[in-house]
Amino acid sequence: METFYIITNRLKDQDFRITEEIRNYIEEHGKRCVLSEKDEEGHIVPGTVPEGMDCALVLGGDGTLIRAARELGGQNIPLLGINMGTLGYLTEVELPQFREALDKLFAGRPDIEERMMMRGTIDGRHEYMAMNDVVVTREGNLRVVHFNVYVNGALLNSYLADGVIISTPTGSTGYNLSAGGPVVEPTARMFVITPICSHALNASSVVLSAEDVIEVEICEGRYGRTEHALVTFDGAETAAVSTGDRVQIRRAKETTRLVKLSRESFMKIMREKMKGN
Repeated sequence: METFYIITNRLKDQDFRITEEIRNYIEEHGKRCVLSEKDEEGHIVPGTVPEGMDCALVLGGDGTLIRAARELGGQNIPLLGINMGTLGYLTEVELPQFREALDKLFAGRPDIEERMMMRGTIDGRHEYMAMNDVVVTREGNLRVVHFNVYVNGALLNSYLADGVIISTPTGSTGYNLSAGGPVVEPTARMFVITPICSHALNASSVVLSAEDVIEVEICEGRYGRTEHALVTFDGAETAAVSTGDRVQIRRAKETTRLVKLSRESFMKIMREKMKGN
């Protein structure tokens, strides 16, 4: 690999000391390096990503990598996460080992792992991308909301619950896992639907094909009351919905490409990362 694009979480590296250290190491080895341009909210400025980047180095934690995956969606740049966070489940490299990791990238083409992504639309008007999950939850008041979930136009189930999670395999180890959902091998192609605190005895998760189209409808409350809810995409972008609105989720044509330097199995990595959590 010859050209590198660095995406830095400014909260993790406020003085850019680590970023500059990594850039210097890359350039000392005769490689090209470009730092990402970001706006005041920390988003990559559209149109500023150079063409021909061999790899994007993402300095931060899992959240930084997930945001980078959404913002670089469709550009086909492999991502390597360098962990400056806490758990760092998705990040491949711990910060003290960044030199060894870069040496491997300099030496040749690493393995690339493809991760499924999804797109969500609200009543066909607004579209969002997610790598981990789309979550529909009650807004404000401590009461359950009635949701209908449809798959390919047919009713799957009705839930009285705090919310419902639609997760990719990558996101299965996030909120889905905390809500009692199953862990899915991250390179698989499927959806997982998991209700949040459902008022039912049979509120198990449902696993669906990646080719299915899922819709979550916000239903009326008791006595015809209008219900209000929130839809969150990867815990970052949020939209308000209410009774009658439908959130449609489908597999995105884009994928996230993650650089894999370790030969360790997914199960071993999960066991080590989740130890004590």
